[in-house]
Amino acid sequence: MNPQEGIMADPARAARLAQRIKVLVAQSLGKVVKDPRVENVTITDTRVTNDLQNATVYYTVLGEDAEKAEAAAGLAKAKGILRKEVGRNLTVRLTPTLEFVADEIPVNASNLEELLREAKARDAEVAALASGATHAGEADPYKHDDEDDEAEV
Repeated sequence: MNPQEGIMADPARAARLAQRIKVLVAQSLGKVVKDPRVENVTITDTRVTNDLQNATVYYTVLGEDAEKAEAAAGLAKAKGILRKEVGRNLTVRLTPTLEFVADEIPVNASNLEELLREAKARDAEVAALASGATHAGEADPYKHDDEDDEAEV
């Protein structure tokens, strides 16, 4: 048996722990951390490794790039306080380390929505052009069985 296998938690426990850490970090940002740079931070997701040693906390910040950079700096500074709060409220032997990662999903989603709007507008243009178009040859260029019967008579 691999010595590392004995300390692995099941994925369901890691998922429950991740959800609990997400809630604790979000609450602590509002109550314990007094840094104005993290006021607009929203915790979107948390992932915990199967050994329960490391937690990756995903967050978003509304605003410009400067505000996002300020929020990242504020989270980096508050990492110790947040880990302490998480440790006090969890019932695990070792408190996982916290790593904060900016969540790009909302940005990507808004880009995707813009592309879908553009595609819909182009589809409408093509449909408008096609509405007045006529076939280049006959409307139905395919040979049908009933035409064969008429040609034999």
